[in-house]
Amino acid sequence: MIYRRFGRTNLSMPVFSCGGMRYQQTWDDALLDVVEDENQRNLEATIRRALELGINHIETARGYGTSERQLGVCFEKLFAEGVRREDLIIQSKIGPGPDAELFRKHVLESLERLRVDYIDLLGLHGINTHRLMWQSVRPGGCLEVARQLQAEGKVRQVGFSTHGPTDQIVDTLACDLHGGFDYVNLHWYYIYQQNWAAVEEATRRDIGVFIISPADKGGMLYKPTPKLVELCKPLHPIVFNSLFCLSHPQVHTLSIGAARPSDFDLQVSSLELLDTAGDVLPAIEDKLRAAMHETVGRDYAERLFEGLPDWELTPGRMNIGIMLWLRGLALAYDMTEYGQMRYNLLGNGGHWFPGLNAAHVGSLDPDELAKAVKDSPFSEQIPALLQETHGLLGGAEVKRLSQS
Repeated sequence: MIYRRFGRTNLSMPVFSCGGMRYQQTWDDALLDVVEDENQRNLEATIRRALELGINHIETARGYGTSERQLGVCFEKLFAEGVRREDLIIQSKIGPGPDAELFRKHVLESLERLRVDYIDLLGLHGINTHRLMWQSVRPGGCLEVARQLQAEGKVRQVGFSTHGPTDQIVDTLACDLHGGFDYVNLHWYYIYQQNWAAVEEATRRDIGVFIISPADKGGMLYKPTPKLVELCKPLHPIVFNSLFCLSHPQVHTLSIGAARPSDFDLQVSSLELLDTAGDVLPAIEDKLRAAMHETVGRDYAERLFEGLPDWELTPGRMNIGIMLWLRGLALAYDMTEYGQMRYNLLGNGGHWFPGLNAAHVGSLDPDELAKAVKDSPFSEQIPALLQETHGLLGGAEVKRLSQS
């Protein structure tokens, strides 16, 4: 395993982390009596495989159903077998809100569920809007409580996770109240590089950078389309994406949301290629760019987010940028299934997937829509593009995993 300094936490972080949202028994906040023996055996085998590979960062969240409680059982066994607590980096995430004392209660409950005396990395889970940011950093808010828990020895470092827009992430990273944040969990990978400005801001402030779900949200790469496989040759798309992310030293660790012990294999195989990534990545990136440019046009590929209003300021509250991005992926890389999954979360995923899709674009006032998108280089094309996108990707409603 390769390790990188995780920003100002000074932790030696494995470049792959074991994410805890796919191996648990249920997404319900249930007690251990619902956990089947086979499920617990699989979870423990997954954690043991992670540790064999040198992946000592185990990441989960209060909102991941039975994950914390099941991990607590596993940790207790490992410690009894001689694994040292200080050799594990345990992270959990708690959603912020207006009631900071409830946040404190939830953190203390997570400690009990995990059966540990302290959490190495406490994340404020889902700072996706400026409102949630303010609830976190305001005087007497959740960040202040997290720092109090740190002073009490119950928490070592404090960060946040986010699915928010880049400007909001940058604002949160730049906040210095209560010492600011020590690390961030965010989305950035080959197919979605919009958050690079946030990665740069984190780097300037020596904040640790954890990439969320690069193999799943990064394109459902565990079942890549034949076209994507061809474009990424000689690498598997998962290996390409891992190398692409890790070839940037500003990135410290990538989450592997393992559901079984074998789920680590492809990502970890990329490490033997990391030193020579510069020899193979440019040619693959050129092929991917060329396919996108040939399919949707160079201007569309490079400028599709330019001049678009925030979804809250758009008629129909549509998230136009995300829809146009998904259209490009579906057309250029045949990533229709991925596009449908993400497209149909719009309007169904709360602040995790904000804005609506284009289901009602035909009923909107065309003059109002034209006024809203006037600064886009594709302003005249957008109504037709949205209708096309809905025809391509629209379908049954999709829920987030935690809502399933």
